[in-house]
Amino acid sequence: MKVLIFGATGMVGQGALRECLLDSAVGEVVAIGRSPSGQQHAKLSEIVHADLLDYSAIESELTGFDACFFCLGIASAGMSEADYSRITYEMPVAAAQTLLRLNPGMVFVHTSAAGTDSSEKGRVMWARVKGRTENALLRMPFKGVYIFRPAMIRPMHGIQSRTTLYRVLYKALGPLLAPLEKRFPRYVTSTERIGKAMLKVVRSGAPKHVLECEDINRL
Repeated sequence: MKVLIFGATGMVGQGALRECLLDSAVGEVVAIGRSPSGQQHAKLSEIVHADLLDYSAIESELTGFDACFFCLGIASAGMSEADYSRITYEMPVAAAQTLLRLNPGMVFVHTSAAGTDSSEKGRVMWARVKGRTENALLRMPFKGVYIFRPAMIRPMHGIQSRTTLYRVLYKALGPLLAPLEKRFPRYVTSTERIGKAMLKVVRSGAPKHVLECEDINRL
């Protein structure tokens, strides 16, 4: 299996990358982003690409993939809807459109969030924008499209969020997250479980295409 990962420096992306590198069925992993992940592994290669809205210059490097894990995201606090949409909607849609043309048999997995508004009409800006993104991706005729909607995520194996507020929160809640994950699977998952579930949907699909936190844990 050959896997492409967007956002491998983020918390979810780090988890997905770790599980790919550990999985014997994954022969090659390519991480693409505006900065290198800083990791080295025999199975890992990286594409540093500044413009995540235009892939014309690197299309020759984006063929032959079985799966894409799109884990790139940003917190909405302090952002206008236009700026947030550029990262949360335009970037994943641009990547998916290019990859669909080059790899129509690919499985595309997108990381969204619990509470996303599929109607695209709600009052909460981030939820509305994420809903528009999900809907656009689900309409694309890949071999499979799966939307992951985690709630609280327990970082494992030294993985950290790049968002300062989240790092402080996870540090404060650290000892509680593992038991909470076991007791409340509807609300808490982990970077490890997300990564393994992503690989699972590539191999054998899932009962539905929009997977909430509990669905991720079940997989």
